[in-house]
Amino acid sequence: MKTFLDTNVWISAFATKGLARELVALVLDLNASGELTLLISDAVQQETARVLREKFGLDPAAIDTALDVQAMAATCVPATAGLLPTDIPDPDDAPILAAALAAGADLFVTGDKALLALGAVESMPIVEPRAAYLKLRGLA
Repeated sequence: MKTFLDTNVWISAFATKGLARELVALVLDLNASGELTLLISDAVQQETARVLREKFGLDPAAIDTALDVQAMAATCVPATAGLLPTDIPDPDDAPILAAALAAGADLFVTGDKALLALGAVESMPIVEPRAAYLKLRGLA
């Protein structure tokens, strides 16, 4: 299963304790064991660095560590100029969703309410972190 984590999931995992951190740990374990493929895009990595710096005030070394975790664990998919079949509420989300679709993601995980309201884009389900966690643990 190809899984794409939105920026807000990564941010929550790196900056807070809770479900997002548990989800990212589970995804990293499943990725390492070959049970899933973790996908990421340059846009997610850039946004992660920006938010950790500007909103959470993390020092450059901590941000580098977070980006290293992403880079070492995930398969980076190139940005795509492909058009999305659905109107995306926030234009900044379009390249992230397009990258996930172009890479053939089977699951897109986000806490973004506007994206969650879409339910899916093409055949790619958009789910909240709790639903993804339960699915990946085999509990849903």
